[in-house]
Amino acid sequence: MWHSSKFELKIPPIIVMFLIACLMFLASEVTEQFSFDVPAAQAVGWFFAIAGLIVIGRGVQVFRHHQTTVDPRVPNASSHLVVSDIFSYTRNPMYLGMALCLVGWAFYLCNLIALGLVFGFTAYITRFQIIPEERFLGSKFGQCYTEYTREVGRWGGKRVAKKVLNNIR
Repeated sequence: MWHSSKFELKIPPIIVMFLIACLMFLASEVTEQFSFDVPAAQAVGWFFAIAGLIVIGRGVQVFRHHQTTVDPRVPNASSHLVVSDIFSYTRNPMYLGMALCLVGWAFYLCNLIALGLVFGFTAYITRFQIIPEERFLGSKFGQCYTEYTREVGRWGGKRVAKKVLNNIR
């Protein structure tokens, strides 16, 4: 089990995303040997960035509809366990959307080191944001939250995979 850290729930994830985006830019400038030239890489980058913004926007919209907090630094202010809409596909649509935006930025920059920094973002957000949120939500919503985590992946995937598999059968 993770123990509380001074970094948990302290830095707003949007700030983390922008810091990583800046690091990605700097990395692309100083590691040109890791640049790649893929046809339509910038178009792919825009696709991921726009998809990320849509996912973030939908997550915020659903939280607001349920009148619960969108501030990830204060999970104790959450008033509802939201499990519908986009939250039935990923438990963390805003973080997933941020990661998609960063993937888009990496493709726009056409740099492998920049792309690798997306994993740094997901590792940081998972450790210092998501896991502390999950601890709180588990204690606040109990069995309902535990069942939700069995059905829906942290970054998505479980429900989508189930739907695909059910359609194949």
